[in-house]
Amino acid sequence: MKSLNDWLAHLEALHPKGQAGIELGLDRIRQVKAVLGQQQHCPVIVVGGTNGKGSTCAYLANIIAKAGYKVGCYTSPHILAYNERVRLNGEAVSDAALCAAFERVEAARLSSGVALTYFEFGTLAAWEVFAAAGVEAAVLEVGLGGRLDAVNAYEPDVSIVTGVALDHTDWLGPDRESIGFEKAGIYRAGKPALCADPNPPQSLLDHAAVIGADLRLLGRDFGFERPAAEAAENRLQWRWWCRSGDQLIKRSLAFPGLRGPTQLLNAAVALAALEAIVDKLPVTMQAIRPGLIETELTGRFQVIPGKPAIVLDVGHNPQAVSVLAGNLSNMGFFNATHAVVGMLADKDIAGALAPLKGRVDVWHLATLSGPRATPATVLADLVRAGELGGEVVCYDTPVAAMQAARESAGESDRILAFGSFYTVAGALEALGRKA
Repeated sequence: MKSLNDWLAHLEALHPKGQAGIELGLDRIRQVKAVLGQQQHCPVIVVGGTNGKGSTCAYLANIIAKAGYKVGCYTSPHILAYNERVRLNGEAVSDAALCAAFERVEAARLSSGVALTYFEFGTLAAWEVFAAAGVEAAVLEVGLGGRLDAVNAYEPDVSIVTGVALDHTDWLGPDRESIGFEKAGIYRAGKPALCADPNPPQSLLDHAAVIGADLRLLGRDFGFERPAAEAAENRLQWRWWCRSGDQLIKRSLAFPGLRGPTQLLNAAVALAALEAIVDKLPVTMQAIRPGLIETELTGRFQVIPGKPAIVLDVGHNPQAVSVLAGNLSNMGFFNATHAVVGMLADKDIAGALAPLKGRVDVWHLATLSGPRATPATVLADLVRAGELGGEVVCYDTPVAAMQAARESAGESDRILAFGSFYTVAGALEALGRKA
């Protein structure tokens, strides 16, 4: 009997580029899905977008679980263990559940004669796990783009695009308009289609109109209000609002468990999505309030208490790092900031590092593993070319970079590890912590 590691090695061997192999398209997954006889037996929420997908999925899954439902949540990539990708009521599923699902998918794949990518195989297996567990709701995170992503083989009751920014341009196109069209591919005719981008691309708006989706936009159909600075009594709350038919719903809520101002946007669109399918999946404020407050997610401006302070963030594109820079500014004073950075070569590395110009005292640059890795020496050249400031030191791995940062940082300093899920994984390993 194959172990989970055996199965993961098998999945990687199916594509010449292994886990990093990307082949967009729905024909392969639909063929195997049909052989498996997969049927959708519960409400499905599909979440796409350039940034904020993971946080939005976490809010949705936690609120739904607090409402008393069994909820399955499928996200990617994982940080330390593959099991993190497939969760039931917030808990990563067992090796046994995954292995049983992989075995069923492999049998269906062989009978159909189809070669699946790593992500396609995993997506089908996640649904097998959810079906076996009898979940009452499923939250599915898009892996790449939307229109041709494996998750789009499933039919959403409500779709979310958290935002549209430049990332994966080799696959999705060179600008926001082309990327917006790809992300809008998860929308469905007559179904609620939410967009939390404050300035959505025209291509997204046009596609929603052409297919007849029930488009709901940030600022028009739902939104949030931050407390006024002078209103001391309300500083611990924010206000969410949403239009439902002729009704305007307003709720004052405690701040969500995930840190940073952008989390209000992610929480707002999650609540609007739940309101859009309240007839199929009713949730009450008794579930929403603790669901938001108690949401935790590794690597999303995750602050690990202690001295020095440590911040973990998987942000790896210019928009995400701009948000990260803003969050760092709100943390208070630190004598020095040490940045542990490792990035993949297919990212806009110079653009992602630019928001931290003048904010980092020591750059601990790491070479990630795998064919898409950027050597630390290349990162160093980009830091210098961008005149970002600070001392530059190179390391072979994120673990070594994080260990060096901890050894050199003083108690009044701050360590920031960012740039990739692999970077955060290495930082956690160096800290001896779990995801």
